[in-house]
Amino acid sequence: MIRIAICDDEKHMADHIRAMASDFFHKKNREIQLRIFSSGEELLSYDGQIDILFLDIQMKGMETARKLRDSKFRGFLIFITVLKEMVFQSFEVEPYDYLVKPVEEKQFEKTMERLYVSMQNAGEGSLLVQKGYEGRIIREDEIVFCEVIDRKIYLNLASGEVVDYYERIENLETKLGSHFFRCHRSYLINLKHLKGYKNVTAYMDGGKEVPVSRLRSKEFSGVVLQYMKNM
Repeated sequence: MIRIAICDDEKHMADHIRAMASDFFHKKNREIQLRIFSSGEELLSYDGQIDILFLDIQMKGMETARKLRDSKFRGFLIFITVLKEMVFQSFEVEPYDYLVKPVEEKQFEKTMERLYVSMQNAGEGSLLVQKGYEGRIIREDEIVFCEVIDRKIYLNLASGEVVDYYERIENLETKLGSHFFRCHRSYLINLKHLKGYKNVTAYMDGGKEVPVSRLRSKEFSGVVLQYMKNM
């Protein structure tokens, strides 16, 4: 079941989005649960799971989105807006897309088709990265290590590419598989790409070196030994 929330104080707009969302997922033969909230406060008090959120950006939407992301909301966020310019201030809360009022059915379906493909592809062993209004699927095995700098995550891939996007490292840690270890408050490493370990440094594929916190050094040694036994 896909859980959808709509937060808009204009009843006719909320009903319009509800009707289009219901129609879209009916065509996909997917069961949905849909809730409507008339304020950000009402939405923030809801403790149920939300997979897709349509949020009016004018209705304290940015403030509400920040609070949701801080509380580990990892669903798809779609802003509803009358001003395109306001959306450019929203990258930090990782919106998937935005819909401009009055929301036309063609615009809605285009966004939802892309989102549906992202939901289908983001399966086990992969990570959906939201950057701006684009989503990208990255296989976990491609990731050598992750580094956080100033609220931004940098994924260092085996290909040499570095992908950056806004994310809390605590949230990322919960998404990744058991072969990832947080060896430092700013680093997560993929044990599959570990080449060696000495003192307080982890040596990774591609010649990369990652610091290991002295506080986590003993735990890290144990995790590496256990990982090697299970290989």
